[in-house]
Amino acid sequence: MEIGVPKEIKDLEFRVGLSPASVRVLTEAGHTVAVETQAGAGSGFTDAEYEAVGAHIVPTAAAAWSQPMVVKVKEPLPPEYPLMQKEQLLFTYLHLAAARGLTEQLMQAGVTAIAYETVELPNRTLPLLTPMSIIAGRLSVQFGARFLEKQQGGRGVLLGGVPGVSPGRVVVLGGGVVGTEAAKMAVGLGAQVQIFDINVERLSYLETLFGSRVELLYSSPVLIEGAIAQADLVIGAVLVPGRKAPTLVSAAMVDTMRPGSVIVDVAVDQGGCVETLKPTSHSQPTYTVSDVVHYGVPNMPGAVPWTATQALNNSTLPYVAKLANHGLRALEMDAALAKGLNVQQQQLVHPAVQQVFPDLVK
Repeated sequence: MEIGVPKEIKDLEFRVGLSPASVRVLTEAGHTVAVETQAGAGSGFTDAEYEAVGAHIVPTAAAAWSQPMVVKVKEPLPPEYPLMQKEQLLFTYLHLAAARGLTEQLMQAGVTAIAYETVELPNRTLPLLTPMSIIAGRLSVQFGARFLEKQQGGRGVLLGGVPGVSPGRVVVLGGGVVGTEAAKMAVGLGAQVQIFDINVERLSYLETLFGSRVELLYSSPVLIEGAIAQADLVIGAVLVPGRKAPTLVSAAMVDTMRPGSVIVDVAVDQGGCVETLKPTSHSQPTYTVSDVVHYGVPNMPGAVPWTATQALNNSTLPYVAKLANHGLRALEMDAALAKGLNVQQQQLVHPAVQQVFPDLVK
């Protein structure tokens, strides 16, 4: 299989689809890998390192996109739309439930699009989303603590407090991987932490993890309203695979928050769970509504690309190799990978995304 690895063009996105270590595995298996020049520079990988493991360095994005299979990190952006080809195999994060325009472009181009985030194991875990969810969860508190600083527009609250002064209050909406990792970081800093979730079994598991250090609450509008009003930092960590995240925090709730409080919505790439939050970027990460700082960067792990690229490749490489070895037959061989299929033969095929865009189903 001939595989292309273009340089990511999303704002300050420094991750890369394949690391040199992954390229070596593929080239030693007989595959050809074309890496756009400087594609790995942001993650600390030089062109020379790629060449040393058998990659071909190509000078343009068009050259990388001309391959039958393309491996990326983030979804294609408008400048890349003309580069997509009929029957090309695209393997990357897509998050189509929040991207109608991209969905239409993939269908029109005739691309076979497999999304990392909808690859699903029999136990319903999401193996290609989990590593980035871990990183995003940890970063959410790291960034939240930063933007609580007065110089960044925040309240001037130290999440851990000091002897004689109360610690900050952190509300985590969702007790999945992102929420759990966010809570770990917040607890580690010494903050007061509440986690809301609708899965009682998950809350029971989290009790074994955190004990009495975290307040674990069943998610209900009344309880969320009260907690949001008292929070210094709100972390949106809601995930419904393949679908738009439900809105749990209304504009009216945001109005009740204290000036300088911070909202970090990790669910923004799935539409977000906060009504007032919209996607931002690493270069302009925040804005304010009702004097509350909103952070909505959809590619948070891009802030730590050296770590994130390797963590992602650890999980994606077995699937990349399977697709390279067997082509689309790999979908018949691996049920988890088959669930990643979102678009094929100009048809929208993922059931959850079909529910979001029923008019696109032919």
